[in-house]
Amino acid sequence: MSSGGVIALLATGIALVLGLKARQSLRHDPGPTRGQLPGDGVTVLRAEYQSGMGGGEETEYTIPKDPQAYARLFVPKEKRTDRR
Repeated sequence: MSSGGVIALLATGIALVLGLKARQSLRHDPGPTRGQLPGDGVTVLRAEYQSGMGGGEETEYTIPKDPQAYARLFVPKEKRTDRR
């Protein structure tokens, strides 16, 4: 078999495997959704950083579960109103 035939055979095999994998990926159940449902309350995230020798920082972020309240966090202070 010539080198051109071997290359064509390998290319066909690779294309076939990629096509089958793509088909499998499209038919596969995506599983559970990520994130959490909107609602009342907040999610608290803690970030800690320790640099050694007693140094470091600790920060706590409070993120509302309500999408509208979350969006209001990104409005600049000078543009905010007390509307809800």
